[in-house]
Amino acid sequence: MYKNYLKTAWRNILGNKFYASINVAGLTVGLVVGLFMLLWVQDELSYDKFNSKADNIYKIGIVGGTGISKQIFNNIIAPVATFAKREVPEVQDAVRIMTLGNAPFRYKDKVFYEDDFAFTDASYFTLFDFNLIKGDKRHPFPDNSSIVITEDMADKYFGKEDPIGKVVTLGQDEQLKVTGVIPNYPANSSFKYRILMPLARFNDLAYIKNKKSYDNKTFISSMDADWSMFGFQTYLLLKPGTTVNTTALEKKLQAIHERNKPEDAPVPYLTQPLLKMHLYKADGTDGGISTVRTFGIVALMILVIACINYVNLSTARSMLRAKEVSMRKIIGANKFQLFMQFMAETTLLFVIAAIFAFALMFVLLPYYNQFSGKQIALSLSSYNIWACILVTLIGTLAASSIYPALLLSSFEPLKALKGRVTIGIGNAAFRRILVVLQFAVSIVLIIGTLIIGKQLKYIRDKNLGYDKGNVLSFSMRDEMIPHYDVIKNELQKNPAVLGITRAGRDIVTGGSSTGDTDWDGKPANSNMWFNQIYADKDLLSFFKMKIIDGAGFTGAVADSAHFLINETAVKEMGLKNPIGKRLRVQTVNGTIIGVVKDFHFASIHKQIEPAVFQYNPNNCWKVYLKTTGRDAQSAIASAQAMWKQYNGDIPFNFTFLDESYKKQYTDDQRTGSLFNMFSGIAIIISCLGLFGLATYSAQVKTREIGIRKVLGASVSRIIGLLAAEFMVLIIIAIVIAIPVGWYAMSAWLRDFAYKINITWVVFLLAGGGATFIALATISIQSVKAAIANPVKSLKNGE
Repeated sequence: MYKNYLKTAWRNILGNKFYASINVAGLTVGLVVGLFMLLWVQDELSYDKFNSKADNIYKIGIVGGTGISKQIFNNIIAPVATFAKREVPEVQDAVRIMTLGNAPFRYKDKVFYEDDFAFTDASYFTLFDFNLIKGDKRHPFPDNSSIVITEDMADKYFGKEDPIGKVVTLGQDEQLKVTGVIPNYPANSSFKYRILMPLARFNDLAYIKNKKSYDNKTFISSMDADWSMFGFQTYLLLKPGTTVNTTALEKKLQAIHERNKPEDAPVPYLTQPLLKMHLYKADGTDGGISTVRTFGIVALMILVIACINYVNLSTARSMLRAKEVSMRKIIGANKFQLFMQFMAETTLLFVIAAIFAFALMFVLLPYYNQFSGKQIALSLSSYNIWACILVTLIGTLAASSIYPALLLSSFEPLKALKGRVTIGIGNAAFRRILVVLQFAVSIVLIIGTLIIGKQLKYIRDKNLGYDKGNVLSFSMRDEMIPHYDVIKNELQKNPAVLGITRAGRDIVTGGSSTGDTDWDGKPANSNMWFNQIYADKDLLSFFKMKIIDGAGFTGAVADSAHFLINETAVKEMGLKNPIGKRLRVQTVNGTIIGVVKDFHFASIHKQIEPAVFQYNPNNCWKVYLKTTGRDAQSAIASAQAMWKQYNGDIPFNFTFLDESYKKQYTDDQRTGSLFNMFSGIAIIISCLGLFGLATYSAQVKTREIGIRKVLGASVSRIIGLLAAEFMVLIIIAIVIAIPVGWYAMSAWLRDFAYKINITWVVFLLAGGGATFIALATISIQSVKAAIANPVKSLKNGE
């Protein structure tokens, strides 16, 4: 029986190649895109789940600042972890991580700059599932000169040699011994540190060796006695079976802090589950989950659009198959058998589409990973991959097959044989609703594409309040900082160098901040945080930042007690006449001498926050070099020559500010690119279905068209007749899509502090574009039917 179902289904497919091709093409494209997107969503939701203790691991953060400066800090002070293990009953273990910037890493003649350095506790390898595959698992750091690396680092530097015991050089002369190797991190890990050193080493370097704290002023015996340095990621492992009351845990941590440093303003603590760390901010707000949800919805929409094509074409052509169904009923086929016959036909079409889809996915996967920034692998042994694929296939098959099969098996045989059967008003209305839904989804995606594109252009073209054009930057090492003036003089001899300055932070991506401040008239309940910018005297003029009140630095010794603040700081401090007012920043008491016009020193996802400039050349480690656009290579060569003079064969790394700025919005750019692609695919799938329906409509109206032409109807009138029904549906789809698109994109734009206004032009372009595409699709068949010979139409018409 089932063999007969399949054989008959295959004959029907071969007998209707045109419609079968449209259905297979639509389903194939829908499955490819839908599966790729759902695999992307699944990957995003799977972050850090490979950790066996993930349900009991919490990251600790704090809330700092008031007003516009209020923010969440993901790094806290070191002693909290030690005290929590000792004093909080729920805590079983803790780990602290302190990250480093990039630094040269050398073994024999191999020397590269590496980025993923971190100091950490030994519990890093047991609290998380990062067990050593080489070395002593019980003692990963035998001493403070130990280092643990990942497999890929071992291959990169040592090849086939056993890395254990090998001595490497960090920076200029720090000798470290490899004592352990951990597996490469899974792609869905939030942790990517490839070079790990004992936190006790940092303790020795920062506190014991130097006999002073991080601010170079007050001696502190160790990091566990330092209640001021917020530089440590901290994770707590709670005891298994613990009923987690995060509010109570946060209050216990806050009490520990305030008991040991009572002079601080109240410091609210936050706990964040490890499994929510990737897609949520520490306070539980959106940190990427909305994008994941959006892509999940879009994936389902595209699959639905593909299913609608099949349903529409199947139900539209049901009249043409009425006599076939009736004959089957007369010779004894029951309703269930007919239902199974049509299900077999759909399943066969679907299997063909699925085979094509899988083949395409394997071919396109490398390009998709490059495009999406993922490392998805279609492993046939992966349970998660198969779960996602099977759920998608079963859901799509059910959506596309059940209704057409029920409809086609429900005809009354006698009426059908007499030619009196119709598809019914309800079924025709249902098909129209599907067309409206299909194009409404496509138009919403077009609206999203246009708005995302405009916002990304706004980001690219926005005046940031400083000049970042043709500016390259590099970080000075300790050996270079004392010789900055010599380096500057040498570089300025090159005509390609238009200017040079230095600062104590990255101007584009930001740096340190502090809430340890005081000023005349500071409200008692204020806990405002300033972004600190250590600057040279010519930093403002170099970047063409504007001073709107007072004066800038002159380079005099007195400038060490002078401050410049931005407009936002003036507002948040409540100062009407800031010039000459007293301001203390940490241990420096001084005077405000100028106000700088607001500029963006971080992502425009965030509002501009209070900033303070401090004249402190000794803490300026970042060099900025302004070049002529055409001679940039000459400026780079000069900077590299100076670098080699002080750093030997350590690689010279530099970036252009334009590139650094763009990197901040990589995820936004990728979202825009994906939306462009998905919108295009949704339109293509929708047009495939519309083309098939237009072909069917022209086919069933062949005789009517012939009669109209004999009676004198023009080609344009006949085209209008065939297109009118579809255009009404497209207009309804536009009316539905506009408010949905406006709402969805308004929600997306809320993540930006600075954004475009959504204007009616966007909706006009989206609606007009969809209408044009639909008309073009319909016209192909409409024109063909309108210019056909009316004699043949009357002779061959249904």
